[in-house]
Order: sequence, then C-alpha cells, then structure tokens
Amino acid sequence: QLQLVESGGGLVQSGGSLRLSCVASGFTLRFSDIGWFRQAPGKEREEVSCISSNGGRTDYADSVKGRFTISRDNAKNTGYLQMNSLKPEDTAVYYCATACKIEPVDALNAWGQGTLVTVSS
Repeated sequence: QLQLVESGGGLVQSGGSLRLSCVASGFTLRFSDIGWFRQAPGKEREEVSCISSNGGRTDYADSVKGRFTISRDNAKNTGYLQMNSLKPEDTAVYYCATACKIEPVDALNAWGQGTLVTVSS
C-alpha cells in the first residue's frame, strides 16, 4: 500500500518553530520530488516548497522564503520541512506529496490526512 504520512504539526506561538516529517511506506522516495503544500481555513490548497529527487533543486513560495527549509533523507525514505519564525498566517493543514504541483496530486487523488499547524498570535 502506497502511503505518505505527515507528522510534526502542533500548536506554536508566533515566532516559534516546527519541523514536519513526511515518511513514505510501500515505495521509495529516491526517484521522486517531494512537495509540501498547505490549506488554510477557508482557503484553497497552495504550494509551499519542493525538493528534487537528489536534493539539488529547491523551490519556495514567496510567503515562506527565508523562513522555511525543505530537506530530505533518502536513506530514511523521509522528507522534512523546517519552519522557523512562524506567523499566524502559516496556520494550515500541511500535506506532502511526490510532486511539486497540486494538479498531478489531485489527478491521482493522492493527498493524505496532513498534519495541522496552528500558530497563535
């Protein structure tokens, strides 16, 4: 069974940090991009960050650039999103996927349950 499981979310005050993890089971991440996405209350899902299969290329949404760092450990079949200087507007359910864009994940109906990040004022 193919699964990506997000973890590491929680409640943090403004300015705090969290590290999210994305663990693959049933397949290897070695050949895949890893993307992070989020959906805030009342908002559409948005792209947050993406990393290429070998880690050589990374991309960040302007809203998180300089605060978030994406990484991966292929030996552990895991992706990470380090989130620093968190703001209330970062509050959302965060999802990972083996793509950098929303559309292919939608097409495969491949979204998991996500992990909730709540940043208090």
